[in-house]
Amino acid sequence: MLEQRGEAFACRHPQFGPSSLTVSMSGCDFPSVIELNIGGVFYTTTLKTLISQPDSHLNAIFTGREPITQDAKGRYFLDRDGVLFRYVLDFLRDGTVVLPECFRERERLKREAEKYVLPGLVEAIASESRSRASGVITVGYRGSFQFGKDGLADVKFRKLSRILVSGRVTLCRDVFGETLNESRDPDHGQSERYTSRFFLKHSFLEQAFDMLIEQGFKLAGSCGSGTAGCGAEPKPGVDAEENRWNHYNEFVFVRE
Repeated sequence: MLEQRGEAFACRHPQFGPSSLTVSMSGCDFPSVIELNIGGVFYTTTLKTLISQPDSHLNAIFTGREPITQDAKGRYFLDRDGVLFRYVLDFLRDGTVVLPECFRERERLKREAEKYVLPGLVEAIASESRSRASGVITVGYRGSFQFGKDGLADVKFRKLSRILVSGRVTLCRDVFGETLNESRDPDHGQSERYTSRFFLKHSFLEQAFDMLIEQGFKLAGSCGSGTAGCGAEPKPGVDAEENRWNHYNEFVFVRE
């Protein structure tokens, strides 16, 4: 009978995998404090928290209506994303979820919420995305190419001196968080304003683009130009070949 029930559950809910079909318990068999193994990440919470959403898979499991397995330490095991489960647990505890700045896995978390049948969490993730302010951020950089040494003269590496950020202050802070350097901006106390004096603490252009895309921005336009470095004598200590390849590029990102 248990085997038939497990097979039926596997057909209805394949996301939990065949390994979770070995144990079936009644609601009264579960302790008040539950130890979990979610994809190899361990959590401790209460039975009350896990069954707080009546129509969820977790409620079905921890009220004894669906089977679950235990690992070698006796923890209840689910073969799901263990890192993202922390946000699922936050939602079960508080009925809402607060995602960190520059959170990059909204789609994966939404998928986890759907697998656990938590429509409230799905809506909370979607609502947070809809509530983000529209605006424009411009990213620019001045760069060159650094040439290889010791027999690698034909190898060129991109060399950026600084990535500049322009836009509304609150928007720039929301997108770039702790990677934003505001030390050259004179008006620290005013947030509802625009600035062109921010720059990033790193020099990885693709990292900046990833952060913008994760926050819902799309590239609207770009431009680039050389700096005519070959027409002037380079400053002391500046490689003449690098100076020849100096250029400046800007990228305009928009969120509607």
